[in-house]
Amino acid sequence: MKKLKIASILPAMLALGVFAVSLPLVAGFWGRLHPALDSMAHFRLHLAVLIALLAAPLLFVRGWRQVGAAGAVLGIATLSATLLSFQSTAGTARAEISDAPSARYRLLQLNLRYDNATPKQVFSLIGRTKPDIVTLNEVSGMWVDQLEFLKATYPYRVICPPPARIGGVAILSRRPFADPHAYGCYDRGSMAVATVRLGADAVEIGALHLGWPWPFEQHHQVSRVAPVLERFPGTAILAGDLNATPWSVTAHRVAAAGQMDLMPGIGPTWMKPILPEAIRRLVGLPIDNIFTKGRIVPLTVERLEDVGSDHLPVLLEFCIMPDDQPGDVLEVKLARTGN
Repeated sequence: MKKLKIASILPAMLALGVFAVSLPLVAGFWGRLHPALDSMAHFRLHLAVLIALLAAPLLFVRGWRQVGAAGAVLGIATLSATLLSFQSTAGTARAEISDAPSARYRLLQLNLRYDNATPKQVFSLIGRTKPDIVTLNEVSGMWVDQLEFLKATYPYRVICPPPARIGGVAILSRRPFADPHAYGCYDRGSMAVATVRLGADAVEIGALHLGWPWPFEQHHQVSRVAPVLERFPGTAILAGDLNATPWSVTAHRVAAAGQMDLMPGIGPTWMKPILPEAIRRLVGLPIDNIFTKGRIVPLTVERLEDVGSDHLPVLLEFCIMPDDQPGDVLEVKLARTGN
């Protein structure tokens, strides 16, 4: 009798779940109306999967099939549209480029985590990948001291004073700054900018760490750093932990302020380390993002192994298009490696 009662109310409970999940899922598409709605957008993929799972059993229950179909279509359509729009071509082949410059450069983006207990893993990763430029978030007082070990290899640097215990941001470079004074810290240490000389080119490099979404200050913080982004010259790279997904209004505001292109295909980079790394790479949030501008040509983007942070490192390889080369000469197929 008890089993019969549960079987009779289960479809109604699933339908109620479909309706409840659909509210934040749909609201997230209206993020431009209010930051609260944009906060819901960050979990769009998770909500889409959840609504599809709740709706699927209803497809086999008479009288509830329409609800099941509606929920399944909404979930699958949201997943497809989001992934197709913001993921690069899958595969491990390198970028296919015609007439590209031979010089290749690497930028490593990493939220260190302010209390990371394994700095040697970070240094080992940097030593192995040998990035030309490193952009760092959550550079706490502990990390300011630890980064001294990299000073011989990365002598050109800007480390913003930690505004709080989680720390500020930093840019480390093997390559010289275009001007010893061409760097600065902004918004209480949450953003650093430096002009780095890469061969014959001067490239503006930005490191950014945004706060949490609404009801926290993320929306207002973007407004504060927007004037800095607007001053970015024609060739630039911005990297950082946005605490925002690439399809969010926050990410689009950052891109619009600097007239930059958002890098697709990075994938999930953050998740509390309560799950195995393989699962974290699938179900985490893609909140570490990279933007490029002007003559920067992305070649590959790769998530690297865990180094003790709750964020995965992201490695970008790129080249710089010659100043006198037409923009339509390069045919780029960005490769996403390191699933």
